[in-house]
Amino acid sequence: MSGSNDLRIAVLGVGMMGADHVARITERIKGATVAVVNDYFTEKAEQIAAGIPGCRVIGDPLDAIADPDVDAVVLATPGPTHEKQLLACLEHGKPVMCEKPLTTDVATSLEIVKREAELGKKLIQVGFMRRFDHEYEQLKSLIDDGTFGQVLLAHCVHRNPAVPPSFDSSMIVKDSLVHEVDVTRFLFDEEITSVQILRPAANPGAPEGLQDPQIAFFTTESGRHVDVEVFVTTGVAYEVRTEIVAEKGSAFIGLDVGLVRKFGTGAGNGRSGAGMSGGEITPSFKERFGQAYDVEIQRWVNAARTGAETGTYIDGPGAWDGYAAAAVCAAGVQSLETGERVAVDMVDRSSIPGA
Repeated sequence: MSGSNDLRIAVLGVGMMGADHVARITERIKGATVAVVNDYFTEKAEQIAAGIPGCRVIGDPLDAIADPDVDAVVLATPGPTHEKQLLACLEHGKPVMCEKPLTTDVATSLEIVKREAELGKKLIQVGFMRRFDHEYEQLKSLIDDGTFGQVLLAHCVHRNPAVPPSFDSSMIVKDSLVHEVDVTRFLFDEEITSVQILRPAANPGAPEGLQDPQIAFFTTESGRHVDVEVFVTTGVAYEVRTEIVAEKGSAFIGLDVGLVRKFGTGAGNGRSGAGMSGGEITPSFKERFGQAYDVEIQRWVNAARTGAETGTYIDGPGAWDGYAAAAVCAAGVQSLETGERVAVDMVDRSSIPGA
């Protein structure tokens, strides 16, 4: 049930992701209501709005952002539209939850970072939902509290059963691998400095011309190495797994059985420990990360409602994180084409006060 002090949200783009957010805000999020919806397909927007008391359809996304009865914005529109829409949100001083990508290229992502920094307040949150998943949060805590000593490596798996026919090889980097880019930065609190993409034998069941699977290697500022298998046409289910390997043990998430820890006797706990196996594979990202999406949107709503008091309207990854991901993915696409290790080209964050 909505209240008079609820954050009034405009949801731009009500395809699969946007419609899911509309349902989430309407049914499970406290302190917010969907006041406006917008979509290129007006009929779809009208269908969504009809199920929400008082919700309106506004045909132009920029008009929806500027509307005086809109307090905040969720962007679930196609990536090429984000730059103009984000600039409009900044112009009107409205908090915005932007599904990745921030923008579709490094230069415009950096421009968004600079424009926000000039305002002196954080308005843009980027939808890297894995940071809000309870298993990733557990993994992050284990790293930060030194349970395993120094973390040395990470191994990741990212598999989808299928992708749309329009999916090309570079999109495996920009749309799928981008999540492991952010996970690496989140877990280790440092930037990725180089990327290499290898091209194994392509899946015979993949669309013609699609280089799938791909193997990515990241190197971080401190010299940690992360390898990622990205395989988006498995025909099986949605699988996302991450393992960290450290001097005193390892930890594994993504088995649908919770976090698995393995301790050796040298870990100081006097036991050898054993892993776990079993469980069912989730059919899609919505089931695997449903809890994470709920937490992400609730925390964003809370921050947006109190932003005038705190000075920040976000509670999660911001514009800089979107820019960093774009820079790493650009290097990844270049490596996909050449097979060579490619250095990530990023500006120094300290050169942009407030970024």
